[in-house]
Amino acid sequence: MAKIKLTKTAVDAATPQERDYELRDTIIPGFLVKVTPTGRKVFMIAYVSNIGQRRKPAIGRYGEITVEQARGIAQDWLAEVRRGADPSAERMAMRQASTVEELFDRFITDYSESQNKPSTVKSNRGLGKCHILPVLGHMKVPEVTRADIARLMKRMSKSPISANRALSVVRKMFNMAEVWGMRPDGSNPCRHVPKYPERGKTRLITDAEMRKLFEYLARAEAEGLEHPFIILAIRLQFEFAARMSEIIELEWSWVDFDSRRVVWPDSKTGGMSKPMSAEALRLFENAPLLENSPFVCPSVFDPKKPMPSFTYYEGWKRILKRAGLPHVGTHGIRHRVATDIANSGVPVKVGMALTAHKTVTMFMRYVHVEDDPIRAAAETVTQRRMSVIGMEHLPPAPPPEMPIEPAPAALGQNGKPLGYEDGKYTSRTRLGNYRPFRHRSGENRAVPPDSKRAGAKEESHA
Repeated sequence: MAKIKLTKTAVDAATPQERDYELRDTIIPGFLVKVTPTGRKVFMIAYVSNIGQRRKPAIGRYGEITVEQARGIAQDWLAEVRRGADPSAERMAMRQASTVEELFDRFITDYSESQNKPSTVKSNRGLGKCHILPVLGHMKVPEVTRADIARLMKRMSKSPISANRALSVVRKMFNMAEVWGMRPDGSNPCRHVPKYPERGKTRLITDAEMRKLFEYLARAEAEGLEHPFIILAIRLQFEFAARMSEIIELEWSWVDFDSRRVVWPDSKTGGMSKPMSAEALRLFENAPLLENSPFVCPSVFDPKKPMPSFTYYEGWKRILKRAGLPHVGTHGIRHRVATDIANSGVPVKVGMALTAHKTVTMFMRYVHVEDDPIRAAAETVTQRRMSVIGMEHLPPAPPPEMPIEPAPAALGQNGKPLGYEDGKYTSRTRLGNYRPFRHRSGENRAVPPDSKRAGAKEESHA
């Protein structure tokens, strides 16, 4: 093992021998070039890690990098070793690191299938197959950066809602990568990557629309215009502020008539229990029964199965159309009931129990603000302000259908509005020839106090 100053001349002069041999640098201890019998010359660095293991990673092949470039890399690596790092182990770990595709498979099997509902697992698989893996699947897990996640979001910009769902999956996937030791703690590349704004908003069913809807439901029930199970499902969704899936999958075994309570063993937010109102009890007692059907609202063609969501949704659309109402999704029923709960004055915690929401924030997202309560609140605030300043109570505002005539404008001697013609103001102020009001004077405007004109007037009187 010869020790010389490694230069271009020295490396060029090194000839192959029967076995590998090394030429070590006298300037940087540990920096060397290995010459193989085939004539390859590879720059390397030899060091001992903090745990006492000898390492000798390759820096690069002579010809691809120069001697000075290799020496600079060797200096950087030795500096990292002195700080406690192990460049060789890090490179080996990077080569052996899992790909994003392997991480995704483990995420589905080890996390999603045990923590999420089957529908969520199916959705996660679809997002991974269609969007995530085509962009990130080939990359090593430690190599993924925030720019790669931003590139994924940019590629899905035409479907912003799907992009947001994919971002949520990737964020959770890399959180689990940290738990499983595939990435350092706090290195999630999804951090600070913004979601797209979701402008979709469920329209509120107004009071007038709800009256028309229930009028048609009563007529349809009396005249047999709609299937009774669809009518029952709609009425039950209103009574329990429930999701569509919670109604169409409702089983008779979950209905407790003695305690007047319905217990769902599982739902979107887990198991839940809701008391029956008098109307809900009436609906259950008068509900049509099919022999051997465990479901309150069974399938029209197969009573042993729950009503398909497609059947319910299409029935809901048909009923809205026949009632002469604009379309709104079945989730609009839940929004309407949540708004009624909030406007009824019950405590928020009770409202959350009725809608089965876990957080106040989510509950308030379902509550819509109606015009009538806002208008009444505005009138209350106005009357309070008038009482504070000592004025009489204002008369009630006219109904919206009555037109409000504007107050007549003040006219001058020439029959034209004051302030627009010469003669009333000494300033030349007309339409199209504006002059600030503070510079105007005339018989219809007093001198403002604490102004220059007021001071000049006092001096003239003195």
